Amino acid sequence: MKAYIVGVGMTKFEKPESRDWQYWDMVREAGAAALADAGVDYGLVEQVPVGYCFQASTAGQRAAYELGLTGVPVYNVNNNCATGSTALMMARQFVQGGIGDCVLALGFEKMKRGALGGGADGGDFKTSPVARHYGIMAAGHGFEMSPPTAQIFGNAAREHMERYGTTAAQLAMVGAKNHRHSADNPNAQFQDVYTVEEILAAKTIHDPLTKLQCSPTSDGAAAALVVSERFVVRHGLHDKAVEIVAQAMTTDTADSFGGSCIDVVGKPMTAAAARQVYEASGLGIEDVDVIELHDCFSVNELLTYEALGMCADGASGPLVESGATTYGGRWVVNPSGGLISKGHPLGATGLAQAAELVWQLRGEAGPRQVPGAGVALAHNIGLGGAAVVTLLRR
Repeated sequence: MKAYIVGVGMTKFEKPESRDWQYWDMVREAGAAALADAGVDYGLVEQVPVGYCFQASTAGQRAAYELGLTGVPVYNVNNNCATGSTALMMARQFVQGGIGDCVLALGFEKMKRGALGGGADGGDFKTSPVARHYGIMAAGHGFEMSPPTAQIFGNAAREHMERYGTTAAQLAMVGAKNHRHSADNPNAQFQDVYTVEEILAAKTIHDPLTKLQCSPTSDGAAAALVVSERFVVRHGLHDKAVEIVAQAMTTDTADSFGGSCIDVVGKPMTAAAARQVYEASGLGIEDVDVIELHDCFSVNELLTYEALGMCADGASGPLVESGATTYGGRWVVNPSGGLISKGHPLGATGLAQAAELVWQLRGEAGPRQVPGAGVALAHNIGLGGAAVVTLLRR
């Protein structure tokens, strides 16, 4: 059974504490927008997976109740930064498994200002779910006083530079591209454009990563309405429908813990998920026009180019430098501005990626529209770990 996204919605992503709202306000706004986009009443929704990381248990119910009190099952989902795409995957599985014809995936986050921690409980990394990941980092690079997540990705950047000759300027080009793209996205947390030189000159968070190459903490929500083919036919939603052609989630394997930060931050998981999606769909990266990928730090965009098969290992620096991943190039990557500039409310990110790609495939993305977009790919990853790759087609 096929599954389709027929409605999407999101809030503007905001700097934490800059707007007077609660997480349920965010979900009401994003969820109502997705339902209105599809022209579907909440009373037709049969299942509701809700993703978030920093609220209490059953916060999903508190949020979903803003849309209606219909008694439908609500599932609380937490998969670190891959939470939003995990909620979307559950929605697709419910539809393809025949559990429901109409499923609403929701994701939100209300965050604190400042850098994201490394998942430690009270600062004790021995009790952290990602203790093994940070142990690999510490064994190879030691442990510095910089923010833990920036540190583990920054050390992956150092390895890439040492191994392949990747330059600090190439890393900064990722940030420059994504900030430039976000200038046309009214939902983005930032719409400022920076030169490569300005990005390199910004405050260093963990060398070689500067502030303008790191995703911010953010508040916001996103939603996607996933339905069956018969629901599309019954309700005349052909003009709205975008097919989820294939989707895969992978978690860490032994490859993640071989001693390299490049691997421990998820490159092997992404490569495995991409292979599964290509095999299931019969499509490849050469068929894709537009990509929303998990650029939590600029280096992760480069690593993901390689994991998705856009270039050979070590060739991602020259790829971004060539202009192949922006307008006029082979692919447009992160037309929304990506996590670096659009923002990164953890539970909402994967669903916001889906929203952007649905708008792109429908030709509804306005000034950031990718001409002729017919096939799209989303990539969402969380340490701990989970990688979700989703292939969409109009």
